[in-house]
Amino acid sequence: MTQKIRIVLADDHPIFLSGLRSLIQAEGDLELVGEALSGIAALKLIRELQPHLAIVDISMPEMNGILLSRRLRDETPSVKVLVLTLHEDRAYLQQALDAGIRGYILKRSASENLVQAIRAVVTGGLYVDPSIANYLFDSAPKRTEQRSIVGVLSLTEREAEVLKLVALGFTTKEIARKMDLGTKTIETYRARGSEKLGLRTRAEIVRYASAQGWLANV
Repeated sequence: MTQKIRIVLADDHPIFLSGLRSLIQAEGDLELVGEALSGIAALKLIRELQPHLAIVDISMPEMNGILLSRRLRDETPSVKVLVLTLHEDRAYLQQALDAGIRGYILKRSASENLVQAIRAVVTGGLYVDPSIANYLFDSAPKRTEQRSIVGVLSLTEREAEVLKLVALGFTTKEIARKMDLGTKTIETYRARGSEKLGLRTRAEIVRYASAQGWLANV
């Protein structure tokens, strides 16, 4: 039996917390193991339970989500953090990324994007709400931007499709099933596409995908 993804939720708004609880409990591979209404309570709970993922509100009493993420990065690096927020500006996103978060979701789109974000983050991806994902590209070095724009002309259709699915958080095996190809073939397409564009990490692939508009309608 496949191990479930163990999750701790932290948000000081009970009604919103209830909605998140329902989203998680509706998925058979996700398990909610704890809830907290403040940053301090969340830190204690996460230390104790050691979940795979902590979903935290940025604006919480006692300790906000950014400070909590920094503490978790230093104390429990195996626990991945996904933050929920009302803030759509670049400054908050940058603070969160600097604090080591792996997912950044706007509360207004949580019902559509949360489950996909959870799976992307747990499999090692970086998930940024599609409506602000362009900020990742905006903050990238100009050299990367120029290389990506030139590189897009030489991508094959299969290479582009694989990179898009990688950016969306799918694993190699999942992409292979979707495209009805072998995992080695998928790895080859990913490697070739990444080499053409000069992309070394999943985060860079996400930036590129955002710049091409691939994440706008997911």
